[in-house]
Amino acid sequence: VQLQAFGGGLVQNGGSLRLSCAASGNAATINRMAWYRQAPGKERELVAAIDNDGTTDYAEPAAGRFTISRDYAKRAVYLQMDSLIPEDTALYYCYALRSIVRQEYWGQGTLVTVSS
Repeated sequence: VQLQAFGGGLVQNGGSLRLSCAASGNAATINRMAWYRQAPGKERELVAAIDNDGTTDYAEPAAGRFTISRDYAKRAVYLQMDSLIPEDTALYYCYALRSIVRQEYWGQGTLVTVSS
């Protein structure tokens, strides 16, 4: 499975961005997709996840501001980020899990910068 993420950029405080991630390869057996982020000097952390049945999971900083969604036909996952704040500045990584083989996959990071 290969993951390609895009959509990052520079946005002002309070603005919005939409991240996209497309999966290719043996993507049909992906069970869960998610977005993680890593800010400078900090560990990578979960932002939001979505399972095949549509169940979502949001980390506290993202709850109420971010929305994760999937397009199963396009094998893609999206992260709509609203009300962005400077603390959201980070590299955002797309993640996929194929639990049947216990394999995790990561895309390249896409940089989100929120100016104050």
